[in-house]
Amino acid sequence: MARQERAIRTRRTILEAAAAVFDERGYTSATIGEILDRAGVTKGALYFHFGSKEELAVGVFEEQLAIALPPQSSKLQELVDSGLVMARRLRSEPLVRASVGLALDQGAMDLDRTPAFRMWIDQNTQLLTEAKERGELLQHVDVAETAELLVGSFSGVQLLSQLRCQRQDLERRVVVLFEHFLPSITVPAVLARLDISVDRAERLLAQVRREGEAAVAVEASVSSASSGPSVPSASSGPSGPSGPSAPPAPPAPSVPSVPSGA
Repeated sequence: MARQERAIRTRRTILEAAAAVFDERGYTSATIGEILDRAGVTKGALYFHFGSKEELAVGVFEEQLAIALPPQSSKLQELVDSGLVMARRLRSEPLVRASVGLALDQGAMDLDRTPAFRMWIDQNTQLLTEAKERGELLQHVDVAETAELLVGSFSGVQLLSQLRCQRQDLERRVVVLFEHFLPSITVPAVLARLDISVDRAERLLAQVRREGEAAVAVEASVSSASSGPSVPSASSGPSGPSGPSAPPAPPAPSVPSVPSGA
């Protein structure tokens, strides 16, 4: 378990270093040597997790979606939540900024940037498909086209926010995007119940942090209980000051061990 945790931490350290170098230098100019220096790991450790610079870029792409948000009763609310949280993470998490920056880096001619958009479109397509099956979408809505339009619109909105004010107003701009976008695809009764507030992402992320901390506490408690002090066996002690010691009990019959996983 400790070895697995070290591997997870090392992988994360490498991704964060790669994201920083890609963000500063661009994909084409970034080198493995620079990433190694920034991460403070050996070349062997890096290539254990990532076989090439392109695999590193794909790992950074995946950080766009590497967060599990609380499930909601409405799939469209989950769609809104993913967009609002993405906006919040773009402002606060270098890995997510680097992921979007790589996806939009037109100078990265030797990098296939389609996986970044494909993962994002696929996530939206799945949510929209489930929303349509539940009757949350208007009948005319084409799920695939809507997913692509939303990803393209979000990409443009975040780029405008970056150019205008370093994304300081991005959550508000995404709220405006949803306010214009959702009425054209959503059943009115569902639309009236959606929470598209600017502070929703912060509330969701706080909930994710609390649940994560609670899970860690439970795991630590279980681990502590399983490795607690052993209870001494009830063997016969020395005889008291008066009277002889009791005769030893006959040995218990041996019981064959049960193999793990049975």
